[in-house]
Amino acid sequence: MRITKSFVDKITPPLVQPGQSQAQSFFRDSAIPGFGLRVTNTGAKSFIVEKRIKGKVKRLTLGRYGNLTVEQARCEAMKLLGEVASGKDPIATKQDSRLKAITLAEVFKDYLLTRKDLKPGTVKDYDRSLHWSAGDWLTKPLVGITKDMIERRHRELGKRSQARANNAMRVLRALFNHAKAKYEDCQGNPLILVNPVDRLSQNRAWYKIDRRQSLVMPHQLKPWWEATCQLTNQTTRDYLRFLLYTGLRRSEASRLEWSEVDFKARTFTILETKNNRIHTLPLSDFLADLLRERYEQRQSPFVFPSESERGYLVEPRTAVSRVAELSNVPFTLHDLRRTFITIAESLNIPAYALKRLINHKDPNDVTAGYIISDVERLREPMQQIADFVQAKVAA
Repeated sequence: MRITKSFVDKITPPLVQPGQSQAQSFFRDSAIPGFGLRVTNTGAKSFIVEKRIKGKVKRLTLGRYGNLTVEQARCEAMKLLGEVASGKDPIATKQDSRLKAITLAEVFKDYLLTRKDLKPGTVKDYDRSLHWSAGDWLTKPLVGITKDMIERRHRELGKRSQARANNAMRVLRALFNHAKAKYEDCQGNPLILVNPVDRLSQNRAWYKIDRRQSLVMPHQLKPWWEATCQLTNQTTRDYLRFLLYTGLRRSEASRLEWSEVDFKARTFTILETKNNRIHTLPLSDFLADLLRERYEQRQSPFVFPSESERGYLVEPRTAVSRVAELSNVPFTLHDLRRTFITIAESLNIPAYALKRLINHKDPNDVTAGYIISDVERLREPMQQIADFVQAKVAA
C-alpha cells in the first residue's frame, strides 16, 4: 500500500468502540518502510515515522496532512530514516528539540493539570501573578529564563510592590520545580538542572515583609460595632459580625451554605478550608440568633448571598471602608480573624483548643495528633469569646 494524496483523501476516520473515548488507525507505506499515516476518530490525519532504534520502536510525528503534502512528508521521512541508517537518532534529537522549546505558558498549563488539589481561587491568583510578573515571558522557552533574568525581574517588580514581587517569584519557583521533576530528554536527563529562582535565596535577595499585626483593639470594638449598625445592607453587616465572632477566613465564611448549618446540633461546618481539613465549630448564642434570623429570610442556598456571578458575597470593600470611616478604626477582613485569635489568647483558652478554633494544623506538633478535639469541647471557648465581644460592645 503506497501512501498517496488520493489514498489519504479517501480515508475515513475510525469509529470509537464502546467504552473508549477515542480511536486511531495506522497505515504504513509499502515503498518506504517506517513511513506512515495516523488517522484519529476526529478526522485528524498526521504523517509519522517509526523505526526500531537501540531495540526500541520510536515514533515521531512529522506533521498534519494539510500542513504537509504527501511528497513533503515522504521527503522528510526519507531524510530521517537515512540518518537512522547512518547510526544517528534523529527522532530523539527532534523530541529533545521540542522539549527544549517548551514555553513558560505550556509549563503553567501542565502544572495546573497536575495539581488537581488547587482551589479555583488559587488558580486565579497564580494566573494573575504570572501575567503581572512575567507576561512577556509566557511564550519564551523555559530553558531561556536565566538566574540573572530572575534576579533583575524581582528587583524591578519590587519597586512596584515588594510583597507581590516575592509572591510572583514563588509562583515561578513552583513552575520550575514542576518542570525539573517532570521533563526529561530521551537519555533521561532533566530539562531543568537548577531552579533559577534559587538565586534569590542564595543571594538573600528576597524582600523582608513584616507580617501584618493590625487588629480591632478591645476599646475599638464598641465604635466598630456601632458603625456596622449604620450599614444599610443587612447581609454585609451580618457577614462582618460573623467573621468577628468565628475567626474564619473571609472566603470560608462567604461560601457557607445553609446545608452546612445544623441548628439542632448548634454547629456549622466549613467544607473547603485552606488546609483542606473540614472545620466544624459550635454556635455561640449570638451566632445562633444571627443565623436563625437570616434563615427565616433566606432566598439563596448561601448564608451570605449576593447578586454576583458566584452567588455569594465576595469582599464588601465599600462596607469595610464605610465602617472604618465611621468608627475611625481602619481594618481589613483578615484583621477580624486576628482580633478573634487575640481575644481567645487573652481569655487563656488552651493552646490546642485555640488551634482547633482557628483550624491551624502544626505538622511538627506530635502531641496534637493524639488529642481528639470534640466540637462540644469548643462550645465553652466560643461562648467566652462571644461574651467578651458583647461586653465590650455594650460597655
